[in-house]
Amino acid sequence: MKYEITREPLDLEPLIEAVRSDACGAIVAFLGVVRELGDGDQPVDGLSYEAYPEMALPEMRAIGAEASRKFGEARVAIVHRIGDLRLGEASVAVAVAAPHRGVAFDACEYAMDELKARVSIWKKEHFRSGEARWRPNAAPGV
Repeated sequence: MKYEITREPLDLEPLIEAVRSDACGAIVAFLGVVRELGDGDQPVDGLSYEAYPEMALPEMRAIGAEASRKFGEARVAIVHRIGDLRLGEASVAVAVAAPHRGVAFDACEYAMDELKARVSIWKKEHFRSGEARWRPNAAPGV
């Protein structure tokens, strides 16, 4: 599988290829993009992400392995972008292949929720007002 932290723009196709298998009849891909309203109610111009890869990558692999065990042989890939991102740019991508769609959807949601809760990646919101604020990681389901 593929687990990566990168400064390059995200592309779903290599992630989908990383999980594709003839044994899997479903592939679910999630792409998180920078939206106009950040975690609060103030409009943002963009976000900055920082990560500690030595901690983040092993945790991303652990999440993928957990999703596979929990949801029945799901094949999981996760890539997160760091650096400065503008509105509409992708910050995170998750792809999951599984024998059936329900498993693929469930494993993808699980991987994304756990990524936000556990992985050492930090987000700074840059507001249109000129102010900026670091945001904590979110708990699952947020």
